Amino acid sequence: MKDDLTSASDDGALTASDWAGASGERWLANLDSLERMIEPIGTALLSHAGYRQGESVVDIGCGGGWTTRQIARAVGPEGGVVGVDISPVLIGAARERARDEEIANIAFEVADAASVMPAGAPFDRLFSRFGSMFFAVPYAAFANLRRMLVNGGRLDIAVWAPPGENPWFTAMMSVLARHVELPPPVPRAPGPFALGETDYVRDLLGNAGFDEPDIIAWEGTQYIGGRGNGAEEAASFTLESLHIGDLIKNLDPSGQAAVRDDLIRMFAGRETPEGVGLPSKALFVTAYAGRTA
Repeated sequence: MKDDLTSASDDGALTASDWAGASGERWLANLDSLERMIEPIGTALLSHAGYRQGESVVDIGCGGGWTTRQIARAVGPEGGVVGVDISPVLIGAARERARDEEIANIAFEVADAASVMPAGAPFDRLFSRFGSMFFAVPYAAFANLRRMLVNGGRLDIAVWAPPGENPWFTAMMSVLARHVELPPPVPRAPGPFALGETDYVRDLLGNAGFDEPDIIAWEGTQYIGGRGNGAEEAASFTLESLHIGDLIKNLDPSGQAAVRDDLIRMFAGRETPEGVGLPSKALFVTAYAGRTA
């Protein structure tokens, strides 16, 4: 989907349904910047997945469809891809961009992947860049993902490693904590870091009918709002695009300005010629669908 980066609730928890409303609208309003920010991870996951001509693929939480379009090109005219997202506005943008690029072997559905069975199922492959962490009932949702695949079909998803392994996130939250009281984290709650525990991921997949997964770490630099942003641009992006904007909405204007100033100072210390960069870590999960009874 998008990536946990935006939030609709004060406690930081997100469910898939949040993306159908305000979170999806916010993602669309900042689509290009958000895509630039997480494109390196999507590119790495696509390379890891290694799609081949003729394969059929479902892209879960496809957002504006950038990964879906890359998959369509990789599988060629003999293959095809269906992008699924719960946000109508993001699917609208995804369809428009695919039409603009004249990609024929692609389709999109507005639906909740926790329960829907997309047209064309079962597929050879399932892909998701940060779109599988928001399910309200994860065990049932992953069982549904399994049903989308043929026996032996392959799942490739990216999820965030735990917050403590993502300084790009903890640095921003440390700034925020100086101004507002942050709610305690709820382990495994729907949201950015719901699938950061590898044992939990293995249990979800095993119960859903997947064989033992292979989980590898991706580590790199997260450029806030994409490459090229300075400290002030990164602070504006953070407050307009990410969940920090929700968490400070009850502060008065002077309080919000103080948060912005502190973010600028923090980001200024992390500016590089390529942009404001902080370390990040994601997990790439690969698993094959076992045979169903």
